Amino acid sequence: MAEVLLSPGVSLRENDTSQITSGPITAGLALVGPTVKGRVNIPTLVTTYSDFQSKFGDLFESESANYEFLTSISAYNYFQQGGESILVTRVASGSYTSATSSVINGSLTTGASVTVSNASITPFISPTGSFSINGITIAVTGSTLPANTATTIFVPSGSNASASIGNIITYFNASSSATAYSSALQYIVASVSGSGAGLFFNTTSSLLGTYFNAATLNAYTYVSSSTTTLFSGATNATVAFTLETISEGIIMNNNQGTLSNGALVSGSIDNVRWQVVSPDSASGTFTLLVRQGNDTTTNPNVLESFTNVSLDPNSPNYIEAVVGNFKQNTAYDSSTGQYYIQTSGSYANASRYVRVKEVLTPTYNYFDNNGIAKSQYFSSLPLAGSGSFGGATGNDLDYVTNLYQNIGTVTQGLTSTDYAIADDILANPDEYNFQLVATPGITQQYQSGVVAQYIALSENRSDCFYITDLVGYGATIATPGIYANQLNTNYAAAYWPWVQVLSQATGKLVWVPASTVMPGVYAFNDRVSAEWFAPAGLNRGGVAGALQAERKLGTNDRDTLYQNKVNPIASFPGVGLVAYGQKTLQTKASALDRVNVRRLLINLKRYVRVVAESLLFEQNTLTTRNNFVSQVNPYLESVQQRQGLYAYKVVMDDSNNTPDVIDRNQLVGAIYIQPAKAIEYIYITFNITPTGVTFGA
Repeated sequence: MAEVLLSPGVSLRENDTSQITSGPITAGLALVGPTVKGRVNIPTLVTTYSDFQSKFGDLFESESANYEFLTSISAYNYFQQGGESILVTRVASGSYTSATSSVINGSLTTGASVTVSNASITPFISPTGSFSINGITIAVTGSTLPANTATTIFVPSGSNASASIGNIITYFNASSSATAYSSALQYIVASVSGSGAGLFFNTTSSLLGTYFNAATLNAYTYVSSSTTTLFSGATNATVAFTLETISEGIIMNNNQGTLSNGALVSGSIDNVRWQVVSPDSASGTFTLLVRQGNDTTTNPNVLESFTNVSLDPNSPNYIEAVVGNFKQNTAYDSSTGQYYIQTSGSYANASRYVRVKEVLTPTYNYFDNNGIAKSQYFSSLPLAGSGSFGGATGNDLDYVTNLYQNIGTVTQGLTSTDYAIADDILANPDEYNFQLVATPGITQQYQSGVVAQYIALSENRSDCFYITDLVGYGATIATPGIYANQLNTNYAAAYWPWVQVLSQATGKLVWVPASTVMPGVYAFNDRVSAEWFAPAGLNRGGVAGALQAERKLGTNDRDTLYQNKVNPIASFPGVGLVAYGQKTLQTKASALDRVNVRRLLINLKRYVRVVAESLLFEQNTLTTRNNFVSQVNPYLESVQQRQGLYAYKVVMDDSNNTPDVIDRNQLVGAIYIQPAKAIEYIYITFNITPTGVTFGA
């Protein structure tokens, strides 16, 4: 966060450009599924589980009960087993948008006082007393009118009445329609009948949330005591800037009212609020805080602090440069029939929670040539105060059905079509780089189209491996094999049965499909060995976090599954659950029908691709070819030493780069490998001999 030194000191600054990168975003696992919050269909990198929680949440409530999506259960398990990074893609049903800040207002003259009389304003009711907003004291008189709640100053009567918004004020409908304005239009309405004085809230879209002192700005004047008609005058009050949440969905809205001690009625651990502190006209700076949505005035929970930011675009501490304004949206290309990521904004997001949506009153060159602040900019700075967010759309949480063992055609409230966009986005290897992909909650039995999409994704990219599920909860021993035999690929593997885990968010035991926990097994395997070792068996195949299997498999059960390309999850006394197979879903018997061999090839291809890309547009000469060989040979040697290969050979010379090949602007190479095979069957013969027989050496 940028800092301006006004006295001797040391300023330590950070420039986080992780949101905008020149190369692909790299992760060990691409995890696709519903989450509590976050951006929809925008792959987002997380590097710890706490990072996942802050960006995507975990616990949610539906029909008064607490739940956790399989996505967060899988993320927790993956990090627990040594996984280092996940590319999370949130899928959802319907249209989702971000919440915007209740408008951050430009400066008004502080210390002024306005007395509000209730005479002749019969559509409104009011308590007595006084309150202060942004340094302006407002006294409310007229105790003969009906009493109201202490948190409301004015509320329209009749069909245009609305709920209050804390000790600031409520909005009201300025037309005859009770639904003309949304709940985002909330703040203050006060007037002195006939005089045009008072403090008003501008309900026009162009100046949403602007405060006006009607006595000096003539912004609004009350017209009639029998209607709610208003008319506007001057429009020279200011809105400094607006913020927008990075996360999407109505869970980010918390502008539906205020309780005592500044608590927001709909504030939660999953949404945020903003606060401006220490605005200073002499330096043209202020501090912006991002607070947790469920905190209070006396116990603020500051998530992020951006100190000494400015509205001067020519300043190094310009608010957009410090906080960030980068935004990603999904767009559709009708010519290809595919979705892609469309970006906007000039500054990388330093905040994990909000972005600057717009600066409406920039203070270009805040200081004159003598270093003196220009007074005409003083009213452009925001006032000290805090606010909430609203206006977001999109909500699945209240209607989530078919969770855990009830997953069927509807899975965690979603259907197959909700996964299509994420598949298009992740298909771009130049933008996203990952080794594994999982879609917990998707099965071949109920969502075969989605399984086919993600198998095609893995095959087309040829640099990742898909862990999938075959059947729902409660299947017979023969059923997984039926669905496995509908598939034929060496870029995917399936495991069965379902397992029971402890949901960390809810504290409940829940049943989950195997793809929820198997990425963690792969992460452990890669951490203690390498990708070309089998993620199976007692040494590397332990299914950590799983308490019991849906069904304990005997030897015959495991045989039935393995013969049908289904990797069994076996239960062993004193050991627990273990992945006891490593077959891919390939039908034909070959080296690539094993997970460790396919992942070995993926690893080698990923490395060779990087080397080959560095040679594009170079001269096709002996020097270039030797350059390739000199980089690939040492890597293959290291893989061989780490038990990934029995033998290898790299050929890129005149034998495969003949003159006609060179004339076609091609560079041709060949790599021959003998993959090391994992031991899956052990035969040991005990020979019983008569007494006195001598054993040979």
